[in-house]
Amino acid sequence: MQRLLLAILFVITGSSGIAQGADFSVTSAEVQPKMVKIYGAGGIRGLEGYQSGFLISNQGHILTVWSYVLDTEYITVTLDDGRKFQGEIVGADPRLEIAVLKIDTDSLEHFKLGDAVGVNSGSRILAFSNLFKIATGDEPNSVLHGVVAAKTPLNARRGAFKTSYKGPVYIIDAITNNPGAAGGALTTRNGELAGLLGKELRNSQNGTWLNYAMPISELIPAIEDIIAGKTRPRSLNEDIARPDIPHTLKTLGIRMVPDVLAKTPPFVDSVTAKSAAEKEGLRPDDLILYINDRRVDSCATLRNEIELIDQIDNVTLVIQRDDELIEIVLQGE
Repeated sequence: MQRLLLAILFVITGSSGIAQGADFSVTSAEVQPKMVKIYGAGGIRGLEGYQSGFLISNQGHILTVWSYVLDTEYITVTLDDGRKFQGEIVGADPRLEIAVLKIDTDSLEHFKLGDAVGVNSGSRILAFSNLFKIATGDEPNSVLHGVVAAKTPLNARRGAFKTSYKGPVYIIDAITNNPGAAGGALTTRNGELAGLLGKELRNSQNGTWLNYAMPISELIPAIEDIIAGKTRPRSLNEDIARPDIPHTLKTLGIRMVPDVLAKTPPFVDSVTAKSAAEKEGLRPDDLILYINDRRVDSCATLRNEIELIDQIDNVTLVIQRDDELIEIVLQGE
């Protein structure tokens, strides 16, 4: 039944004749071993607990989208051959809405980022993903055939909020805007990597849903930084010059949840009335991910980072609210 669904998906989205099917089959066979299925948080309030990803190194690094699915202690990564591994988050860039995971294995088939290509309007493409969770084990990912309709700056909203990614995207006519497709691979008909399938988005002008992918060329610098460890939280023991009058959680109007664990997640407990935090819309239960481009993974590292910022300077937070990533700027005094 699953393979029948895959065949139907392939046929209804294809715009070329049957003669090209064999070529796509060869390409699919080359790409499928590089794809993974990712399972994590979800299952409540209608949120699906799965998404897609693909291997980008022979050390087990995986590129995917940053989402609530990764907001869990145990992430399961299933390879094309059905093997399952626990995925570790190496790092993320919420502004680009990407994350890099790692699994404990090597010598895997993978996409080489340096070989990624750009595509133009009118280019025929293939989109590989685990949409609708059709594949659960060693079944192949779904393959959609489409065309690049345009390359354009992203101007969209997810719910009431603008997406944090502002760069160019490929708008494609394949229906990739479905549960589980985010994090999939956009390739040429020859299997060359071109883009990362984005999360569900609506056009801010007319409310229509967008099917899009982010060009790999826009993501490579951030991916390389993540793998190199440049987005890790700063050590609490680092000897860094501190301002005479720094920001504090209290002066910004932020109260965090009780810090009772070695790494208590930096969730907001409450916001002080008439404070900078309240003015800019910070809310209880928001999870703070980044502060001034530095990743924070606990209440302790958050306090440390805030106290390194002078009160005259702005404080930029990237927070997760339910399944949304939102950037908030708290004005300095």
